[in-house]
Amino acid sequence: MEEKTSIKGLFLVIQKRLPLILLLTVTLGIISGVISYFVLAPVYQASTQVLINQKDANNSSLNGMQIKTNTDLINTYSAILKSRTILEEVKNELNLSQSVDTLSQQITVNSQENSQVFSVIVKDKNAIEAAKIANTVSETFRKEIPNIMNIDNVTVLSKANLKDKMAPIEPHPITNVAVALVIGFMTSIALVFLLEYMDNTIKNEADVEKLLGLPVLGCIEKIFEDNKPKMNKNSISKQIGSGKFES
Repeated sequence: MEEKTSIKGLFLVIQKRLPLILLLTVTLGIISGVISYFVLAPVYQASTQVLINQKDANNSSLNGMQIKTNTDLINTYSAILKSRTILEEVKNELNLSQSVDTLSQQITVNSQENSQVFSVIVKDKNAIEAAKIANTVSETFRKEIPNIMNIDNVTVLSKANLKDKMAPIEPHPITNVAVALVIGFMTSIALVFLLEYMDNTIKNEADVEKLLGLPVLGCIEKIFEDNKPKMNKNSISKQIGSGKFES
């Protein structure tokens, strides 16, 4: 019974502060939507694929050692691709304004397990610029790897398309608004219970019983001005003459 009463009390608290909950939730959702649509700049993505050829073309089966060797080579190539040696040439060739460190942060190298193909992914605020950087990085890497490692087993499988009308990958307005609504609702609920916990005012006889630990014998209702009897001058004079005047 006490548990039922406690749960009912929680719902009553939420119901009492429902306008505040809705206000905070909707406000955070609107703020998130405005930031996502009008403040955050869209980010585009372009990618190329690079192939690392097998060393032994006559051996069609790959043993565990060869697979590990190829994986280690791809990891090495990924580090070389994002090195200052490669990115400095890319920066100079495209006349990029960003630094080499910033350019390196725009580039991601992804490889699948037991695969000799890895992807070069570039993110930029301009769709065409992202495709140019991806293609230039891959081509520069292919040209420079023979001089760096004295091998020639890198091939660019596919290049990024230079399309201006590309859908941005960031931001995600709908997702951002949904997350903001959830966070706003949870935050407002926590705020409502905090306000209720800090509110120590006495509102009814139940609060008096809880505070004093004594039963309530009766209550006096509030007397409003409209309920008071109206007195004119004659009635006041009669009361004064009879000695029954009450202030």
